[in-house]
Amino acid sequence: MLNHEITAIAGKHKARKRVGRGRGAGQGKTCGRGHKGANSRAGATRLSLSEGGQMPLFRRLPKRGFSNFNFANRYEIVNVCQLERFEEGAEVGVDQLVAAGLVDRAKSKVKVLGNGALTKKLKVSAHKFSRSAQEKISSCGGSVSIVGAN
Repeated sequence: MLNHEITAIAGKHKARKRVGRGRGAGQGKTCGRGHKGANSRAGATRLSLSEGGQMPLFRRLPKRGFSNFNFANRYEIVNVCQLERFEEGAEVGVDQLVAAGLVDRAKSKVKVLGNGALTKKLKVSAHKFSRSAQEKISSCGGSVSIVGAN
């Protein structure tokens, strides 16, 4: 008999352990949890960081360095070729980019990059522009304005 020919043979699926069904079943009374103590009660969970009484690894290792994660400015990226979907002479801001599905949220910071070509005259406002994006937008007769700049 080959491995792929096994269909309904005993032992193919291991039955789950049915606890609390009396002493004769082997897992009666305390159901293998022991008496009192940690994890003996219902709903008890063990912390994955718990190492008994030993000093946990994350407390043994020195804390060093600095993470810029909480302070970094993150921008959503829109390429110039994606602005081609707007009509000639349209004003394109963050709200219009959200409505078009190019940006996730209206609170997002947006940076326009110069990947691709643009053939339409647009008034684009975003938080940042790459130099090539500015050149491509202005070469079509459009204008660039930076959001949040005075």
